[in-house]
Amino acid sequence: MDTRMLPFKALLLFSRFLLRRLRNTRALYRKLNVAHTSHQFKPRKCASSVLHSTDFSHSTLIFDIDGALLKSSSLFPYFFLVAFEAGGFIRALILMLLYPLVLFVSEETGLKIMVMVCFIGIKKESFRVGRAVMPNAFLRDVKDEGFEILMKGGRKVAVSAMPSVMVEGFLRDYMKVDAVVGRELKEFNGYYVGLMEEKAMKNDLLEQLMKNMKAEESMVAIKTSEKRLNDHMLFSLCKEIYMVRIRLTVKKNDVDCNKSRTKGLLYVCNHRTLLDPLFLSTALNRHITALTYSLSRVAELLSPIRTVRLTRCRDRDSKLMEEILSQGDAVVCPEGTTCREPYLLRFSPLFAEMKTEVVPVAINSQVSMFHGTTAAGLKCLDPLFFLLNPCPCYKIQVLGHISREISSLSESKSSVEVANYVQSELGKALGFQCTKLTRKDKYLILAGNEGAVKA
Repeated sequence: MDTRMLPFKALLLFSRFLLRRLRNTRALYRKLNVAHTSHQFKPRKCASSVLHSTDFSHSTLIFDIDGALLKSSSLFPYFFLVAFEAGGFIRALILMLLYPLVLFVSEETGLKIMVMVCFIGIKKESFRVGRAVMPNAFLRDVKDEGFEILMKGGRKVAVSAMPSVMVEGFLRDYMKVDAVVGRELKEFNGYYVGLMEEKAMKNDLLEQLMKNMKAEESMVAIKTSEKRLNDHMLFSLCKEIYMVRIRLTVKKNDVDCNKSRTKGLLYVCNHRTLLDPLFLSTALNRHITALTYSLSRVAELLSPIRTVRLTRCRDRDSKLMEEILSQGDAVVCPEGTTCREPYLLRFSPLFAEMKTEVVPVAINSQVSMFHGTTAAGLKCLDPLFFLLNPCPCYKIQVLGHISREISSLSESKSSVEVANYVQSELGKALGFQCTKLTRKDKYLILAGNEGAVKA
């Protein structure tokens, strides 16, 4: 083994570890619906199945490679490779030490920092990394679905935030892309100065695309972010734009969260995945304590919101819930376990005995590959498998309008009747069938046990 590669491999592994630890995870869990000001097109945020069923053979496919084609939207590993291969160990070490700064500044500023460190003083004629080294790194990170969709396109135009010298060789030689729109690097006397040209669409490329476009041909774009739709003139000319990422849809009725009360709100929701409380807290932008049954220690440690275990002892859980509600809002899933099918398991009536305002929340999730729930495996891996889906979808509907009805029912009906009423209302909102099956019934049918949770 070449001993010169050992420091590079060690630094590369460490950089990837650092990337996972320091990346802002909130961007993985929510997507803001930003209305686009242009009247020429409307972005379509769709599941991967829609992309697979769409025929792009008669379209000019414009795609953003930084996320739409590559698995990771982070550009740091690629710049780190350039810094090491083109500039050596010291340059790569400097880039790695500056990486925390890159994370804290804006995306554009961070990109300029990485370009400056990687390219300043590099001779243009001797720069061979773009064609000799980068293709191998990019090929390892190409998404299978992104590659399949790309191959369906008639003509293909790639747009990237990275400098053209880094991506053009890979895209033209391996992806058979017809045109590449990237950032050009400034040079002086044959050496790169570490600065990029201003973002501008190449007029000759635009004219060539419009000239060669047939009458029945249209321009279609695939992106992963709405915030930079107008970065390139090409995207404003597209007939359709497909957004590829996680979708979080929230429907909220009026719930007075600011009025003075001695106890917090108790959100009662059906249980689809372990991420239910997290998505609800993110959607409402409120600190909510998750009251959970049989949560594994690993999932409890990894949870970004506060979690409290319920013991399944009625008296003890009742006192615990009262104590938590006296401190603030809480969320509970009365089913006691997840259910991936369009059914609602029997609701535990304990929540109906709480002397506070109950707010039902209807939750539904849609996936294309992994359900993110298991009956026999490690429960702590459920969120990971859910997020591994190409385009997971989460829909949250807050049924605040029936909170008063629940309060009035609590005065005249038993807790079991109130729980059944909440279950039926959630079933109507979701289109799910209500059942009397319990958590124990589910595990006996699916796993042959009573639901002992593994770490």
